[in-house]
Amino acid sequence: MNDTLLTLLRKVDTPTVCNAIEVAQGKRGFDVFTRGTMLCSAPDEGAMVGYARTAQIAAVAPPTEAADVIKARRMDYYRHMASGPGPRVAVVEDLDFPHCIGAFWGEINTTVHKGLGLSGALTNGVMRDLGDLPDGFPVVAGSIGPSHGFVHVRSVGQPVTIFGMSVTDGDLIHADRHGALVVPPEVIPVLEQAILKLLETEKVILDPARQPGFDIEKFAEAWSAFEKART
Repeated sequence: MNDTLLTLLRKVDTPTVCNAIEVAQGKRGFDVFTRGTMLCSAPDEGAMVGYARTAQIAAVAPPTEAADVIKARRMDYYRHMASGPGPRVAVVEDLDFPHCIGAFWGEINTTVHKGLGLSGALTNGVMRDLGDLPDGFPVVAGSIGPSHGFVHVRSVGQPVTIFGMSVTDGDLIHADRHGALVVPPEVIPVLEQAILKLLETEKVILDPARQPGFDIEKFAEAWSAFEKART
């Protein structure tokens, strides 16, 4: 992913990228995206874009392993998050889902992750400390809650599932207040062109619809031109 594409991806929303992937693939049916309603800590900030650094956590019950094992794995987790090509996004599956109670993502942990160079977090779990999270580090989460419970890291670097979306460590993630998707590797070289084509095509219908005097006849004319532009 080059800098031009990265800048563009941060400017457009996730539905736009979802549609652009289908433009790049030349067909409908792209389905590697989250299902259901997710919550975003910073809905007015730009999109979260980066290569996934995956892990799994749990918080409903205390860990059953020895304390030194849990502490060592926690440090392995942070080493993993701090490594790999950038930009990086933490993608953390809460194994308690759909009964998550432990907020892994609060003021301290988000600030640490941002300091380690990550650009955001995607989780099916819980976030808290809204209003105190650092700027430039959005969290897209499954819920909001007050407690950290017995939160602990269960595994690091394995495939995870977030709201029905499967993510492998290293996948390119795009996420915002609409949810998240995984960008297929084969479309990355043509994704910038696909996004620009999509935005230009949408203007064919949006510009007339925003003008005074727009009516059904003008709609029919614009829609015909829109359909031709999409093919």
